[in-house]
Order: sequence, then structure tokens, then C-alpha cells
Amino acid sequence: MQDISQSSAPILLWFRQDLRLKDNSALQAAIETGRPLTAVYIHDPDSEAEWSPGGATQWWLHHALVDLNQQLEDLGGQLLIRRGDSLQCIQRLIKELAAESVYWNRRYEPIIRGRDAVIKKRLREDGIEVKSFNSALIHEPHTISKKDGTPFKVFTPYWKHCLKQTKDAPVRVELKKAVFLKSAPHSESISSLALLPSISWDEQFYKTWDPTAKGAARLLKTCVSSKLAGYERGRDILDEDATSRLSPYLHFGQIGPRQIWEAVKAKDNGEKGTYRYLAEIGWREFSYALMYHFPHTSTEPLRPEFADFPWESDKQLMTAWQTGQTGFPVVDAGMRQLWKMGWMHNRARMITASFLVKHLLQPWQDGARWFWDTLVDADLASNTQGWQWTAGCGADASPYFRVFNPILQGEKFDPNGDYVRRWVPELTGLPNNLIHTPWEADAFALADAGIVLGRDYPFPVIEHAAGRARALKAYGLFKATTKK
Repeated sequence: MQDISQSSAPILLWFRQDLRLKDNSALQAAIETGRPLTAVYIHDPDSEAEWSPGGATQWWLHHALVDLNQQLEDLGGQLLIRRGDSLQCIQRLIKELAAESVYWNRRYEPIIRGRDAVIKKRLREDGIEVKSFNSALIHEPHTISKKDGTPFKVFTPYWKHCLKQTKDAPVRVELKKAVFLKSAPHSESISSLALLPSISWDEQFYKTWDPTAKGAARLLKTCVSSKLAGYERGRDILDEDATSRLSPYLHFGQIGPRQIWEAVKAKDNGEKGTYRYLAEIGWREFSYALMYHFPHTSTEPLRPEFADFPWESDKQLMTAWQTGQTGFPVVDAGMRQLWKMGWMHNRARMITASFLVKHLLQPWQDGARWFWDTLVDADLASNTQGWQWTAGCGADASPYFRVFNPILQGEKFDPNGDYVRRWVPELTGLPNNLIHTPWEADAFALADAGIVLGRDYPFPVIEHAAGRARALKAYGLFKATTKK
């Protein structure tokens, strides 16, 4: 590779899931060279195979790209949009720009790591300078290990180890020093990527989200000013707005974990809520470490014996779960919130996931794929780890024989039924003592509420006791088989 330390050739800055200007390591490194830069986003879903962006994340991506382009235009630049094979697009742009360097921030999904390694090798063989940086994590997976050099598989010791490590401050990007290449080549339009749905299932998204960097900054400010103190308790209450809702912004890189860490630590007064919130950031880091070290886990269980678990795939049960028609109000509320908002409360995620893999014995991979398509914060590492935890087949997982009771979960975390009434409005007229068990209501209570079970709201697709017994029976058969 040629020495380009004195070169004035432009730098190609490749944006991926780092759609922000603040705390952007690759951007600051490019600025520090003093050379002009050109920003590009390449739409290459084929390279992500089965984990190409789902419908909800495509909606978010469209608006995040529009926002990033506007920020760049305010600085005198623009975001070039290209479609197709990433390597081929980069090679063409290098020729069009007479560029000699390509900078990007690293991603950690297994298939993307493999693709990026090929791109880096090919470009360097062509004499192009290639540099990659970390902007997505506080601690990259390859920097954290046990004393024997092996990766952690249990969260608590992993996080205790991480807490002892030095935390880098957010990168201070000197945007006023940024120089953009004036004669930019042709760019596709963002709308040409066809990321928005052709039918209007996203109406509630616009009422719920501001998918911009400013939206992320506002939510972070609200979180540290008014949510941390009560986070320890409030994070589990389904109808309280007690969580930060920053997960989609983190996924697309509109805000970085270093920014969140700095803001939260600045307000840290030793409260449990602060520690608990930072531990959620730690759980995201742990999920990325597991994905990095065990790349097969997006489709296969970390614990290999679970490959033979006796799941009972059933299209009708899966559809009832997807559409919020299981007959268990708290489960249905969660699934309907997911469809309307592209997001679900974390406690509801655990309840709905447990119900699918335990009461209904559906494969965790099917649930993970549905979440992937419907969540605006669909993140391969976090989604995989969450589902494997629930199914009992991952690292630090909840034992399979621990079965959530959806009735008790509803009564504990939605005691007044407000969450259910919001998302399952046909049950609004039921009193609090029946809102989570409508099948126990007598004819008078149902009549007063204007409900006919089986018409206005379904009977349970399975009784709780029967679902629990079936799950434990399947687990028992599985354990017996694995001992042979």
C-alpha cells in the first residue's frame, strides 16, 4: 500500500449503522487528516442474507438516512446513496472520486464481519488505505475475556469485569473542521431504496417516534433528568413510561453507548436505578460479545443439546401469538403494542417470548424472526440473546423449566389493567380483578362489559396449567434423551 500521509486525495467515509455525526470515530479520524471527504451509504441487503432489515427497521432506516443527509448538508456536504454489492460500489466510487482511503466504523454481525474482511483485503491489494474504528460499543468483544483467555458465558462476572475497565469518553468530532468534496458524483435518492411500506401499517410509528439524532438526544436528556431515580422499580411496570426507549437509536447508531454512559455517569448519585440502567447497557455489550465469539447462535442454540428439543411447530398457534389473539390479555397486549409501535416494553417481551416457547412449544427461532421483522430496534445480538435466554438454550439463560405465569405477570406488572385496556380495548369494561382472566368472568360481568368470549375476544388457546405441564413434559423428555 502506498504512503498517503501527504496525500490530498479524498477519503470515502462509509456510513453503516453509525448514522450520527457526534461521537463518530471514523468521521473524526477522517477530519483529522485535513483531507476532503465524501460520505456514502450503500444499501446492500443481500449481503446480510436472512438478517436483512425487516419492515419496521426499514421504516426507521429511511428516516435516519434523511436526517443524516440533512445534517451533512448543513455542513456543506451530502450523503451519497448507492445500491448493490458493497465492494463493487466502493470500488466504483474510488474511481469516480480518485479516492485513496476508505474509513468506516466496525459492525460485529458474523456475516458482516466476513464481508468486511474481504472488502478490506481487496481494497488494500489495490493500494487503498482502509481504516476501521469502534463507535458501536464501550468494550469491543475481542478486548474482554476471562483470565484463561476464553469468553464469558455468564453476565454477572462479565459485567463486573467490564466495570473495572477504563471507559473511553465519547469522541469529540470537530465538525467545523470538516471539509467535503465539492464535486460529488451521482447519488440515488433515499426514496428510491423503497424502505417505507406500501400499505399504511406504520401510522402509529409517526405518532410514537422521532427517528432523528435530535430525537435521541431528547430522550437521553429525559432519561437522565427524570427516569433514573425510579428506574429500578419502574422499568418493569408495563403502563409506565419509565424506560429510555433509546434502543432503536442505539441500533442505528444515532446515539452511541459512550454518549449514554457519559450522560448517565454525570448524574450518578449512587441510586440503584442508575446502576440498573447501566447494567442494561452492559447486557447489550454482553449480547454482542456472545454473537462475536459464538457466531452460529443467531439460528442455532449456544447449548448444542437444545438442537434436539421437541418443539411443536403449529402455524395456527403462531398466528394467534403474532396477532395478539391468544386469549391471555397481557400477552395479546404486548403483541399488539409491537405491531402498532414497532416496539414492546421489555417486561412484555419476556412475557410474550416465554408464552411462545413454553406454553405453545414453538421454536424460539420463529419468535426471533417475527421480532426481527416487527421491531424498530431489531438488533441481531440483543434479539438472539433475548430469545435464547427465554428458551433456556443460551448463555446465562433462564432455565427452561422456569415458566412465566402470564396471569400473575399481568397482575403484578399491570395491576390496574391499564396496559391491557390500552392495547386490548375490547376488554376495557372488565373490572380490575378480571382484566387478566376474562374467561373467569360470569355472564353478568361479561354482559356489563359488552363482551362475548369467542366473538369479541378469544378463549385462551391453551390453559395456563396445561401449557405449563406440556412445557415441563417436553423438557423432561428432552432431559431424558440427552442423558442417553
